[in-house]
Amino acid sequence: MIPIKSAGIRLLATLAAGATLLVPSVAHAGGTASTSTTAVSSVLKSGEYLKPGQYRRSPNGVYTLIMQTDGNAVLYKGRTALWASMTNRKSSTLIMQRDGNLVVISGRTPVWASNTGGSTGAYLAVQSDSNLVIYNTRNKAVWYRHMVIGTLGSGRLLHPYDMLFSPNRVFRLQMQTDGNLVMVKNGKTPVWSTKTVSKGAYAVMQQDGNLVVYSAAKRALWSSKTTRRGSVLQMNNDGRLVIVYGRTAIWSTSAH
Repeated sequence: MIPIKSAGIRLLATLAAGATLLVPSVAHAGGTASTSTTAVSSVLKSGEYLKPGQYRRSPNGVYTLIMQTDGNAVLYKGRTALWASMTNRKSSTLIMQRDGNLVVISGRTPVWASNTGGSTGAYLAVQSDSNLVIYNTRNKAVWYRHMVIGTLGSGRLLHPYDMLFSPNRVFRLQMQTDGNLVMVKNGKTPVWSTKTVSKGAYAVMQQDGNLVVYSAAKRALWSSKTTRRGSVLQMNNDGRLVIVYGRTAIWSTSAH
């Protein structure tokens, strides 16, 4: 299920509305907490970071992960954006922390994280198969770019092949290619779904607090009917899918 170094993945390049995407045009490879280097590596090692304008590139030279000056970390194929952190805060830095968590930090404030803390010594790889993967020290994939762990933030999308995992990895919410948004237990047992059918559909945790499944033509197929601006979607370890406003749950599925 988790694609690794030799595996290919079918991709969708559409990103959430409002993302600022810039074509990489600078020649800064990035550095560490104590040194910098001009060599273009495909790996962001434990403790290394990318400041604005710095990047990593896949071994075949096709894919580039750049920390843009607008504060957005973006993976490109040529001029096409494949993935973005959706963090538009100027002067942000992308850090592969020594605890295994990949984080975008604005000043001292984390604004995006992979939520992979606990994988001490993990590293990030920009792969020639178009994937962006965090590997632990045993070279096991613990995160990849189609994966969200724990929380789907306000304004974030799930396209086909994208998945929201519970922190314990037992449950996942996946946007299927047939248009159904499905929760699966242990990688095989469906336990909840929106029962929507529309090829190319996608889900979005809207900024107005409503979780909606849209058709490719942007017609609403299903919604949570929640309206608390700034709410987020959480996948809990007990299998409950919860929309949270601050600390208040305003919508939930049953535990499984």
